[in-house]
Amino acid sequence: MNNVLVIDDDGYIRELICTVLNNEGFSVYEAVNGLEALKRLGEEKIDLCVLDIMMPQMDGYEFCKQVRKYYVDMPILMLTAKSELPQKVKGFELGADDYLTKPFEIDELLVRIKALLRRYKVVTSQTINIGNLVIDKSSYTVINNDEKCDIPMKEFELLFMLGSYPGKTLSRNRLIEEIWGLDFEGNERTLDVHINRLRERFPCEVYKFKITTIRGLGYRLEEEK
Repeated sequence: MNNVLVIDDDGYIRELICTVLNNEGFSVYEAVNGLEALKRLGEEKIDLCVLDIMMPQMDGYEFCKQVRKYYVDMPILMLTAKSELPQKVKGFELGADDYLTKPFEIDELLVRIKALLRRYKVVTSQTINIGNLVIDKSSYTVINNDEKCDIPMKEFELLFMLGSYPGKTLSRNRLIEEIWGLDFEGNERTLDVHINRLRERFPCEVYKFKITTIRGLGYRLEEEK
């Protein structure tokens, strides 16, 4: 059973989401703003947050910023009335994993929550499968048909991170910060160069996955069916 924290200052929205999630078998906790949510995280094991952006005392953006200092992989689904691209980009850059605009369909909310939880299970694993590759972070090896592929460390970390979130767009800033660190002083082109090297090293027609550029946001790894 997964534990979901619903963070929204709108009592009607909280009640609606909590009722639906309870009916789906989730354990649900509530918070009316980011400050209360941070306290909840210290008291309960939370597997996923459904987060509003516009809230008093601490809004969704600040909550994301604070929570990512301690919970790097916990999925966050931002729920907001804002639909403009800049707000989406800001949410992704601060650590949100998905974005749903109000008004929303309950069925879509459930689908997105379940998809994020599936990805979370992959992220917390040390071994992932991408197309025809097996990537083992415990030994930093990439295996194709029982044969080991040696690749540079930064390419490995970039591939593992993208492969941990199949079908999800990761922002450029997030990739740079998590792979090269907050104090990275290099050129932004460094990320593009490493992406291109991965594309050349693992052509889609052979390895059955591709890394897609999402203009204005970042990159997404997609597996071929």
